[in-house]
This record gives sequence, structure tokens and C-alpha cells, in this order.
Amino acid sequence: MLGIELSPAHDLVTGPVLTTTPALAALTMGPRGTLSAAALAVGVNVTSATYNQSWGTQTQLIIGNFLGLIVVSVASVILSNAARTHRQSELDQVRQIAVAAQEVVLRPVPELLGPVRAASLCLAAGTGAQIGGDLYEAVQTRYGVRLIVGDVRGKGLSAMRAVAVALGAFREAVHYEDELREVVDRCEAALRREAAVPGAYSQEKLPEVLLEGFTTALIAQVPDEPVVQLVNRGHPPPLVLHQGTVQVLMPALPLPPFGLEDLVNGPPAKPESYSFLPGDRLLLYTDGVIEARNRDNDFFSLPEAMEQIPAGTSPRQFLDELHQAFVRHTEGRLTDDVAMILIDRLT
Repeated sequence: MLGIELSPAHDLVTGPVLTTTPALAALTMGPRGTLSAAALAVGVNVTSATYNQSWGTQTQLIIGNFLGLIVVSVASVILSNAARTHRQSELDQVRQIAVAAQEVVLRPVPELLGPVRAASLCLAAGTGAQIGGDLYEAVQTRYGVRLIVGDVRGKGLSAMRAVAVALGAFREAVHYEDELREVVDRCEAALRREAAVPGAYSQEKLPEVLLEGFTTALIAQVPDEPVVQLVNRGHPPPLVLHQGTVQVLMPALPLPPFGLEDLVNGPPAKPESYSFLPGDRLLLYTDGVIEARNRDNDFFSLPEAMEQIPAGTSPRQFLDELHQAFVRHTEGRLTDDVAMILIDRLT
């Protein structure tokens, strides 16, 4: 419009067209964007009238354009604000439903489980109302305390369905299977059955589930002996804080995530044992923790953050301190879900 007004074709009357600018902006830009568009339209009108020396000859027309622009702008801002408030209300309601559904499946772990004290933390990324795919659980059994932390690829209902299936299989198997390897197999078999159920996934989601859907998981067992036994299926390795120093429990034999077991031949791997003495702290977490970045694109240093937390804090306090360090690093910009379980060895 400004180009037309400053060109030899300025005789074309563009003022009424500019009056519609705030209304069009209100459709997508919100109240601030609408006001910016209105201010821009006013600027174009003033510039055009001054450049073409129309203030004396077409004053009534210019004033009429301004009045129409003001009326349309006020109405557009009011409607845009009302529409934005309505959308935000609907989104908040959907988020509350999503969080409630997730909390039904992901319950907080008990504070005391046999020989360990425990605490859990789950943070959902601010990505609309999508339900995340992180999972965790800790259960006291006759074989010791058994834990799982995992991450289902993707988000939404399909991911939450996989979370519910894996946790359901885990919560049952830990009480009846003597071997930790059998617990892993039960979880894997449950996920495989779920993916094969006819009609369980829409035709649009089915290729993603079959070709790309997988779940990383770490299953641990803390028996009466001062050790922790681990089966790691493609998950970030746990960390042990021993006398103020963090040790990474890397698996000797890397294994694929659930859903990619066809990539490995041979007998199932046995659990790997690591020292876990009284006073030690074991942290299980999802990749959303270590892959979080700051504005300089630096990853969050989880071992360093753990070593800086004062000794003597409870598991709940420890996770709260870790959470604060995480928030400071990312400046509150969470791009992926985060789940953590911390356990202290008492005896």
C-alpha cells in the first residue's frame, strides 16, 4: 500500500483497504500484533497524506479513514483478546486432563523401600497438551527393591499407552520373577503384544509404531547385598554418588532398546552388578536431563551438579536441589520431559 501511495498511481484510494488491516491481523497475531498492524496502517496513512499533500484537499476523507481505522482496531483488539483467552482456557483444561491422566499412571515412589530411601521427580515439557513418554517405578519385593526408568519414543496417547503397558508388566513381573532378566523379558513381550493388537493404533500411527517406535529402559535391583544389579536396554547409564564423587555405571555389553531386539543375536544378557554401599546414592534418569541445553548450547552437566549438592540432604531435598540447578542451566526452557529416581542405600 505504501508503494502505491508514493507512486504516480497515488490517486487510487487505499485508505479503506488499510482499515481492514487490524481485522486481518486479529485472526492470527493476537492483541499485540493487532495493535502493531493498526499502528503501521496509521503510519502509512499519515505518510501518504503528507507525501501527496492531501491534508488540505482531502482532509475529510483522511479523517474518515482514521476514524474507521480506530473503530476497526478497537473491535479487533477486543475480539482478538477474547479469542486468545478462550483458546488459552481450552488449552489449560486439556493440559489438566493430560497431567491427571499421566499422574494416574506415574505415581510418586514411596519414601522408604526396605534398605533404601527414595524420591522421584517428573517434569513435563511445555509443548502444548501432549503427554510425555517418560516412565518410572520403584517396588519393594521379596527379591529386593526393583526399579525401572524408561523413555518411550514420541509423545501423545500412543506413547502414554506404551508407558502404561510397560509399567503394568513391570509391576506384576517384579513380584513373581526370580531373575531380573525375566522381568525385562516380560516388559518387552508386553510392548510387542501391544504393538501387534489389531486396531490398537490408527493407520497414520501404525508405520511409526512398527518402524520407529521403541522404548529405552533401565531396570535395577537392590538386594540385601551391597550391590545394585542392572539391565540397560539402550538407556542413559545411572550414576552413583560415592563419598562425594560421581561414578557412571556404563554397561559392559550395550543392548538395544525394546522394539529393536532383532538387532541382537545370542542368549539374553545377564544383569551386571556394581558396588552400592551404605551411604551411596543412585540416580536413574531419562535423557531429557543430560540433553538439556543453555543459551550457549552447552549440555547440562549432571555429574557436576550432583557433586555440588551438600551431603546429608534427604533424597527429596537432593532432587529439589538438582531441579533448581537444572532450571538455572536451562533458564526454565524445558524442551523434553524429565524423570528421575534417587535412592539412598541405608544398610
